[in-house]
Amino acid sequence: MTGVTLAKAVKKYGDVQVIHDVDLTIEDGEFCVFVGPSGCGKSTLLRMVAGLEETSGGSIHIGDRNVTLLDAADRGVAMVFQSYALYPHMTVEDNMGFGLKMNGHPKEVIKEKVSEASRILKLGDYLKRKPKALSGGQRQRVAIGRAIVRGPDVFLFDEPLSNLDAELRVDMRVEIARLHKEIGATMIYVTHDQVEAMTLADKIVVLRAGRVEQVGSPMELYGDPDNRFVAGFIGSPSMNFLQGTVSGGAVAVPALGGREVETSVALPVDGAPVFVGLRPQHLSVAPRDNDLILDLRERLGGVSYDYLRSTTGEKIIVETRGDEALPEGTAVALDFDDKDAYFFDGVTEQRLR
Repeated sequence: MTGVTLAKAVKKYGDVQVIHDVDLTIEDGEFCVFVGPSGCGKSTLLRMVAGLEETSGGSIHIGDRNVTLLDAADRGVAMVFQSYALYPHMTVEDNMGFGLKMNGHPKEVIKEKVSEASRILKLGDYLKRKPKALSGGQRQRVAIGRAIVRGPDVFLFDEPLSNLDAELRVDMRVEIARLHKEIGATMIYVTHDQVEAMTLADKIVVLRAGRVEQVGSPMELYGDPDNRFVAGFIGSPSMNFLQGTVSGGAVAVPALGGREVETSVALPVDGAPVFVGLRPQHLSVAPRDNDLILDLRERLGGVSYDYLRSTTGEKIIVETRGDEALPEGTAVALDFDDKDAYFFDGVTEQRLR
């Protein structure tokens, strides 16, 4: 197995540049997830690694080979798409082995590789079935099996779970994580779902508008975001952001009735705008007269989410536990420990440290 390195990778469509000087190293055997909102360039970047999109500038290496100008078939990668793309008239066994058959591999080799892939993916009982007799999750496992039998250096996944319902998404997420542990291959996975990114990745690459915002492990990005965009994208529910103004060594927040949030980070000059970031699980509400109103409570069983609004128009989500609930429409105060707050420059939106 081998790693992947991108150096100043650029993609242009005519005069429009969509990928901007991406530098990235994915280690041998690492599970790397590209995550970001729709249109951020994550699928384009994956297709550049696969050779399905021409690289306009920079270079891409897979292992020791410079593959920037190589055709997709010569790069040693296998890609699993959002669509299963199975041949409906072929059995599971034939679908998984078709690529090897077209490349002239002996029947014995094909049978052995398909058998091993079906063992890994628990498809042994379905080899003689055709795709129409399979569930969505089983079809996606067949598509993954087709990639496994090729024995690639790198596996590429382009939002492979998007077409599945919620329960199957969870099941397949576990299957993909187990697959990575069993075969130890280098994998690059594209998703817009930050929960998938957090649960699957060794390394997350957060993209926005074709640029890398931050790279790190899931917990590094969650606990130490570089800017407001990363802080808001990683974590579910998202971090709350409240507008404030520097006042001495603190930040005064109008949405909290002017409460001053104390901090030891280096703040801009007095009067400068600052965003205060607060994770929902670090907050609690109390029925006290304040500028916040409890609009709605979502009960999800073991956890609930309170949706608050301020007189300044800002919205706040609070994660709560237990069965006690305040009536909707109650005026409430927000309690939290100042040390749990994050601070972001009000102009650049970069983290203040």
